[in-house]
Amino acid sequence: MLPMTTSKVSRWDQHGREHVVQVQRAGMQRQLSCVTCGWRRKAQFLPWLKAEEHLTAAHQATVDPSAPAS
Repeated sequence: MLPMTTSKVSRWDQHGREHVVQVQRAGMQRQLSCVTCGWRRKAQFLPWLKAEEHLTAAHQATVDPSAPAS
């Protein structure tokens, strides 16, 4: 059995609420799970991009907390 690792993509919306999509990885397969709404999707390629797209489309969450302040 392959070990499973988890990472996350988080963004904030215009009201200051954090929205998170967890990316679980086992081998080449990745499962995306939105903590906010329960949305799930399997993604073999570019899972973090798909997570960002979901956060933007479903939650209007576009502020990246890890981006340097300008």
